[in-house]
Amino acid sequence: MRWEELTGDQFPEAVRQSEQVCLLPLSCLERHGHHLPIGTDMFIGRELCHRAALLEPAVVFPDFFFTQILEARHVPGTVGIEPELIIRLLENTCREIARNGLTKIVIVNAHGGNDALIHYFAQIQLASRRDYVVYVPQPSYQAEEPATAAQWETVIDDHAGERETSMILAIRPELVRLESLPQDSEGMPLGRLKPLGDQNIYTGIWWYADNPTHYNGDGRPATAKKGETWFADRSRALATAIRTIKDDKDGRRLQDEFFGKTI
Repeated sequence: MRWEELTGDQFPEAVRQSEQVCLLPLSCLERHGHHLPIGTDMFIGRELCHRAALLEPAVVFPDFFFTQILEARHVPGTVGIEPELIIRLLENTCREIARNGLTKIVIVNAHGGNDALIHYFAQIQLASRRDYVVYVPQPSYQAEEPATAAQWETVIDDHAGERETSMILAIRPELVRLESLPQDSEGMPLGRLKPLGDQNIYTGIWWYADNPTHYNGDGRPATAKKGETWFADRSRALATAIRTIKDDKDGRRLQDEFFGKTI
């Protein structure tokens, strides 16, 4: 059930059918190599949530793409907003979702640059009392089934490579420019901070150091069939996570208990 497609009269029934679960797909607007659309993560997140909600009813919030993507501000098309505003906007969005009766909010992340953000956001839910629970079903729904994992031909594949290209070929093939795929090694990490990486030393410029053109991998082996396999696999896994969240009775109880003990 897509939030924006419901009428006001239909909304209360959607809340009931979803058992108060809302999927909040997080993405961003950023370059995806030479061949994929700027909204790649948005399209993938939307499709994954839609397919999972068909298997396990949930209300799917509209695209939320104002997230962490400061590392791509040097390339055209990026929308990178202030970090403090990201948190405030996400907080306000969750409060509005809950005010509408959906008190189990599931963050479904489709952008790797949000990994630290979503875990931090989940942790700061303990900053003040609230009448809803935020769930982050990771990495459970990201771990591919063996048959899905076996189909990939490339080893390095983190951005606009075989996986993402296959996903977009499956759902929006008209937006993929296969003729623009590099025929050289552009998608291979440059290793410009390798001494730091070898010692597991993190710095915010790491992504730019390795992938300044925002292409990591090789999209040439991608196919729509591989993308469909991935969506089927991951939507089933996400649906299972949704069912577990629906059955959860302790998260809210313990959250309330915690706030009852805080000074």
